[in-house]
Amino acid sequence: MAEMGGKTMIPELFENLRLELRRGCLTVAVLTQLRQEHYGYALRKALADRGMAIDENTLYPLLRRLESQGLLVSQWREEDKRNKRFYRLSADGEQILGRLLAEWRDINDSLNRIADSRPSPAPGR
Repeated sequence: MAEMGGKTMIPELFENLRLELRRGCLTVAVLTQLRQEHYGYALRKALADRGMAIDENTLYPLLRRLESQGLLVSQWREEDKRNKRFYRLSADGEQILGRLLAEWRDINDSLNRIADSRPSPAPGR
């Protein structure tokens, strides 16, 4: 890797890994926020207000995918003289979210223990 650009590869590698990590977190954040009904813009704003900014080009495909998987239900309604699509968790979505949050907590606890621990000595030392 050093020969392929050395330190110039590190920002690109970090960005790829960051996006990979963020992708799963965004799914959990969206599902969690949709325990209450929201339309797209209000959902983006609610997430951003809680520190999880999400681009429209990421949010809307994610909402469509989650709905096609049966985790969300949506309904078109008129609000402020405009048609808006409102999303909320389905019954399956609530069940899956509960399991995902439990898994996330377990992973987070494990990562905290791993990150806070001192490295083990190499075998034979």
